[in-house]
Amino acid sequence: MFSPSQEELCALNKEPVKYGELVVLGYNGSLPNGDRGRRKSRFALYKRPKANGVRPSTVHVISTPQASKECGGTLSGQKLGWLETQLWEEDFGMQEEAFLTQAISSKGQHSISFTLSRNQTVIVEYTHDKDTDMFQVGRSTESPIDFVVTDTISGSQNNDETQITQSTISRFACRIVCDRSPPYTARIFAAGFDSSKNIFLGEKAAKWKNPDGHMDGLTTNGVLVMHPKGGFTEESKPGVWREISVCGDVYTLRETRSAQQRGKLVENETNILQDGSLIDLCGATLLWRTADGLLHTPTQKHIEALRQEINAARPQCPVGLNTLAFPSINRKDVVEEKQPWAYLSCGHVHGYHNWGHRSDTEANERECPMCRTVGPYVPLWLGCEAGFYVDAGPPTHAFTPCGHVCSEKSAKYWSQIPLPHGTHAFHAACPFCATQLSGEHNCVKLIFQGPID
Repeated sequence: MFSPSQEELCALNKEPVKYGELVVLGYNGSLPNGDRGRRKSRFALYKRPKANGVRPSTVHVISTPQASKECGGTLSGQKLGWLETQLWEEDFGMQEEAFLTQAISSKGQHSISFTLSRNQTVIVEYTHDKDTDMFQVGRSTESPIDFVVTDTISGSQNNDETQITQSTISRFACRIVCDRSPPYTARIFAAGFDSSKNIFLGEKAAKWKNPDGHMDGLTTNGVLVMHPKGGFTEESKPGVWREISVCGDVYTLRETRSAQQRGKLVENETNILQDGSLIDLCGATLLWRTADGLLHTPTQKHIEALRQEINAARPQCPVGLNTLAFPSINRKDVVEEKQPWAYLSCGHVHGYHNWGHRSDTEANERECPMCRTVGPYVPLWLGCEAGFYVDAGPPTHAFTPCGHVCSEKSAKYWSQIPLPHGTHAFHAACPFCATQLSGEHNCVKLIFQGPID
């Protein structure tokens, strides 16, 4: 029995409220060289000890010297007239914007700067919001970024040594704002605040004034979101990809990722994240899982139990008659002697053999000795990232052509989701390694042979 003092101590150390988790597609449980600090394959969002959310407050319109003179431009009640003689000689628009931004920053305020032209800038000042927590995602390793995300390279090239010549992920890509009170609603916004607590939308960025008067805009390559139909369950279906604005409105997609013309406002949709929502940052795609949704997701222990159950059934190679076994999760990238291999055109599972080639040019095209079907012949890997499973079913299906194995309904769900690729293409990809899927159905049912004895 605990003494009262111990009970009080346990209450003080209880786990904080979890809002949800972000899981990066293309990583099977961890980054190739391990998760480190803020750079990892998944990121949990917990209720902060103290709220750090912000909300828009004051709007400042900065114009040319003449307009400033006529309008009597002000900042927090102070005249800006002295700027006209000291700062307008070279580039008055940028100088005044810099001054105002610096003044806001010196007060510790967040702000968003919309540069409309060389002659006019609108700066929206943000104030503290005690009811929300803010989390920021981007490529930058600066302190405002809570979750550092880099470009995902599909398949076996996915390692830290792979050089990205020019990343398409924004340094301050997006922010997620969560209500601190139940039901802990999470909303996504394009762009994140930098180390100076500012968001800058330059002259070339897509931006506009809405009918109600508030400014809004899009980031260079955009933040796309897809909410699945029916949540993230066995019955889920893909939704429609949309673009999220800096202020959280929902728009149809632009013609290309960086086109200056925005899509159409979708008034009946919101930026509220649902369990299973996908967030694309043009170079990496994230899956949002709610805390409640994760409670109904298979755990690592469950996936390990499924692996042991398959191995305990002692599947055999129908030709060599040797027993096959999936390697342990901590050796999920090393091909082992007992590793199961499969012909992905038919699904027959074998042990490794070095025959059946149909040509010298297509090294991976083999003829299955069981049914004579010709197709890719690859090692099978268990899908270890539990967050990608829509159910807790046994691993019976493999994605083609990578050979990652998961439950039937999980495989069929991901097989029909068009994921953004480049600036305007979409294609289905394996969630465990980001390889573009192929074949008639993008996945295949595996045919194991049990022990003859």
